[in-house]
Amino acid sequence: MLNPIHNRVDTIFVHVTNLERSIRWYSVLLGLEVREGGYIGPVYTLDMGLGRPGITLDNHCFDLNYELIPSNQPLFNLSTSDINAAYHRVKELEADIVTEIQTYPDLSDFTFKDPDGNMIMVCTCFS
Repeated sequence: MLNPIHNRVDTIFVHVTNLERSIRWYSVLLGLEVREGGYIGPVYTLDMGLGRPGITLDNHCFDLNYELIPSNQPLFNLSTSDINAAYHRVKELEADIVTEIQTYPDLSDFTFKDPDGNMIMVCTCFS
């Protein structure tokens, strides 16, 4: 029997409380243009490039009982070729820094929170 589940990730859901604020914040973080329009929700997907999973912001506007409880672990990591410049970019966005830049033999990383407390990691790998 063929496996009905495909070996790929199509999108990463990030749960947010204010869709409009999150669209702008993530767009600035990632250097993306904000598509014009009023965004009520429930979702908005940020294009991460051909063949890559997107980031889907979800405000759960149709679920009146939804309560956002951010994870205490990073949801995903973003890649950078300059960890120091990435760190300064995140600081400019006034993100809450969880871990400062840490350097290991094969990578450097740091972790921060988005405006809703979702934890994200930024990594650079040495090759």
